[in-house]
Amino acid sequence: MNGENPPSGTFEMFFTSSRRGARLARRIVVRRLEEWGIARDSDASQGLALIAGELAANAVSHGHVPGRHFHLRLSVQPPPGPDGRQTPASARIEVSDARDERRPVLRDQGGEAEGGRGLLLVDALASKWGVAERGVGKTVWCEYALASEECRSQQVTGDTGAGDA
Repeated sequence: MNGENPPSGTFEMFFTSSRRGARLARRIVVRRLEEWGIARDSDASQGLALIAGELAANAVSHGHVPGRHFHLRLSVQPPPGPDGRQTPASARIEVSDARDERRPVLRDQGGEAEGGRGLLLVDALASKWGVAERGVGKTVWCEYALASEECRSQQVTGDTGAGDA
């Protein structure tokens, strides 16, 4: 993120498995998207920041193993051109943690529940999402469709992608 290299379509980083790490992951996603031409105040940036924050918070809350970090991977397709003018059509966020036995499940929480709505938000915002197995742990991923103009999100109906890997 030094501005000297032309933008690529992929960013990866490990974060401490803490609330601070989850907050930092969300902020870095917004910054990287802005460097790729997706405005900070756009629906796409705000939606992807929310998704990244929820997936990172889930990795911290439900995937934490002492001494292990979580990994975030953000990519856009097609990647920005060397001049930064090519507008991405879709974004993908992957968050990996070290616990494979605690897989996310989409549940409708009652009105009185104080938590458990993060995955409902991800499901509502993402074009599709799923869980993939790893050698150690799991990766929760989602795809977000970007409009070709103004990088605005677009709704994809009929396919939540829940469980796709």
